[in-house]
Amino acid sequence: MSDHHQDTDVIHAGEGAVSSASPITTPIYATSTFTFPSAAALEAFQRGASDRYIYSRYANPTVQAVEAKIAAAEGGDAALVVSSGMAATSTAFFGLVQPGDEVVCSSAIYGGTLQVLTTFLARFGVRTRFASIDELGRPEELIGPQTKVVWCESPTNPTLRCVDIAAIAAACRAQGVISIVDNTFASPMNQQPLALGADLVMHSATKYLNGHSDVTAGALVGSTALIDRVRPARKLLGGVLEPASAYALARGIKTLAVRMARHNSNAMAVAQWLESHGHVSRVFYPGLTSHPDHAVAVRQMRGFGGMVCCEVKSGYAGAVSFFDRVKLIQRAASLGGVESLCSLPVLTSQYGLSDAQLADAGVTRGMVRLSIGLEDPADLIADLSQALS
Repeated sequence: MSDHHQDTDVIHAGEGAVSSASPITTPIYATSTFTFPSAAALEAFQRGASDRYIYSRYANPTVQAVEAKIAAAEGGDAALVVSSGMAATSTAFFGLVQPGDEVVCSSAIYGGTLQVLTTFLARFGVRTRFASIDELGRPEELIGPQTKVVWCESPTNPTLRCVDIAAIAAACRAQGVISIVDNTFASPMNQQPLALGADLVMHSATKYLNGHSDVTAGALVGSTALIDRVRPARKLLGGVLEPASAYALARGIKTLAVRMARHNSNAMAVAQWLESHGHVSRVFYPGLTSHPDHAVAVRQMRGFGGMVCCEVKSGYAGAVSFFDRVKLIQRAASLGGVESLCSLPVLTSQYGLSDAQLADAGVTRGMVRLSIGLEDPADLIADLSQALS
């Protein structure tokens, strides 16, 4: 399938599938519950012999329409949409592991994921073993007899390190372990982990999938069997996405391909400019030949994304000065929207981590993370120049 045809399929997946009126956009089914014409109809639904709806915590037509779009974007059989990226992470873990199981996880991981593993899952007897980027390069050595899930990000937050997804997925499959990839930073337009062999993909759909900083959502994508396995966790834990947000998420996905093309080109321009600046000691962007995982990124990505991380030579004080001086680029957490944002990892995604945990994640106190938006790249560079001057 060509990129053009894939993008078109993603735009139209799920549209008009829920109404005989054939609307150009899927309506917002703003209802908590659905009616039945008879006891027989309700009994047929409970037996699984009906495609009716009963309650929006279980399923909703608007939500199912955006699930079809996200599944198409990732090349998966099915998707499950939830109320946030962390709800997606938690739903996956609670749906797949039990006491006595082990999770192998990259040590370079989003802080919220780290907390779920070390704080909540640990209470229920689930052990987590953290692996460095180098150790993930030898995945067959990581999997033990109790390992049930291997979880990683690629690119990672915030250092944009990339792991060999195909190698990790192959090692997991050979030993009956589920591989899960957080694909939030790449987006389906730049990388498709399922095509590389991964079992499940997680997204904070708040970010690039929505793309407009006005929805909080998460998604899981994979085979129908695996999505059905985690579906009860969403139903019983209650992390459902409400229909109006599902509608807005679907609207954002319509422009995903064109947005990502601009994010990619703008971020590359910014990364190349930062790499030549005298006040910057390191730039982390997979598209740069200086990036330690550039070869891996070239092999498994179609574009390198809109996230750029840099380390200021003067450490934390310099990072704070940089952060406080930006004007066009806005100071905020999160990422993936049309506007450019600047954050300090040690005050946001990695806040509260010990020095040892920061070192394991490859994060320093002098790092600045940039989510490069869709503005004119010359304007972005001018803002960065005055902020670093």
